[in-house]
Amino acid sequence: MAQKIKDSTQKTKLPGMVFGKINYQFMLASIVVVAIGFFLMSGTKDIYSFTKITLAPIVVIIGFALGFVSILIRPKRD
Repeated sequence: MAQKIKDSTQKTKLPGMVFGKINYQFMLASIVVVAIGFFLMSGTKDIYSFTKITLAPIVVIIGFALGFVSILIRPKRD
């Protein structure tokens, strides 16, 4: 009974990066959009302005949604 000896020269394929380049680009864009939203929330002394109450929260939510999408996008595999 001959035993098969594993050849040590066999190449094992290591898994690549979990995220691709596009994922990191979307994540960076989402960070920038969230930062812009928080910048819009700060600012003038007028507490009840349209920018602070309506526009800035919408921009922040869009930024968080973009971050969520950046995690879900599948990178292209070769």
